[in-house]
Amino acid sequence: MATLFRTTGHQEEIHPLNGTTFSLEEMQTLVGGYIQMIWTHDGQIMMVDEEGKLKGKPINHVATTHYRFGVYDPCVGEVLVGTPLEMGMNE
Repeated sequence: MATLFRTTGHQEEIHPLNGTTFSLEEMQTLVGGYIQMIWTHDGQIMMVDEEGKLKGKPINHVATTHYRFGVYDPCVGEVLVGTPLEMGMNE
């Protein structure tokens, strides 16, 4: 189970359609664009829209607090956060 951080401040628990890992298409739909992978403070993966800043998406204040470099570089748009395994990667 992963968490979708919305720009409104709401958080949703999200399950992959296949029950184990998210597909690229699922992640792209959830964040609204091409995927960029970044890391949280505690080793989880954040999936963000790679072009979110160019698209003028609003800052996601809640997700930014989890981003390893959030002090310098805020997250924008919807952000999906989960373990490497949930995101289809080996730990």
